[in-house]
Amino acid sequence: MSACEGLDVVLAELRACRVCRDTPAFLPALPHEPRPVIRASATARLCIAGQAPGTRVHASGTPFTDPSGVRLRGWLGLDEAPFYDERRLAIVPMGHCFPGLDSKGGDLPPRRECAPLWRARIFSALPRVELVLAIGLYAQRWHLGAAAGAGLSATVANWREILARPGRPRVLPLPHPSWRNNAWLKRNPWFDEELLPALRREVRSLMADSPDATGDGRCE
Repeated sequence: MSACEGLDVVLAELRACRVCRDTPAFLPALPHEPRPVIRASATARLCIAGQAPGTRVHASGTPFTDPSGVRLRGWLGLDEAPFYDERRLAIVPMGHCFPGLDSKGGDLPPRRECAPLWRARIFSALPRVELVLAIGLYAQRWHLGAAAGAGLSATVANWREILARPGRPRVLPLPHPSWRNNAWLKRNPWFDEELLPALRREVRSLMADSPDATGDGRCE
């Protein structure tokens, strides 16, 4: 079975998943109809590993259709068209469905059922991914394991060593582009001055090559 055929199967099963609503391993059950969000192709070389859809993304079905997405695209140096070109860039959140809101109106963490069910299967069907942008602590803990620091700040501050680790795919840790992290960004000017230029160089390199000439690279 080719990687693309394998990804077709995984995506179809993921989009039909109702585990968190119908048979949740962790209560309470998802209080609304699931709408799994993912963008992926077997030709993608770059992957964004985010947290989970928010209310706007749940409504649109498209990841990062919110102010966080505007900031993230600015960090990457990408306009919307290349950002949403799944032949080159996969977007695979830690939780694929909107998890709901907490008592203060903030997004709940990604559902704990999701990553163990789907993450290994998805990445095994993405053979060309060379770099994972691990956005937020949930993605960093999953993709870095023991290499994740005691917290997000320590992990992101160690980005050079993490990016230089042997093996594929490489991982680059990033904070979430939410407005809630404005104070963090102000306290850490090295993020804009040092990390973002390196991030944009990586993105330009990985987005430059065309997908396989045998097809458009999509697994629909």
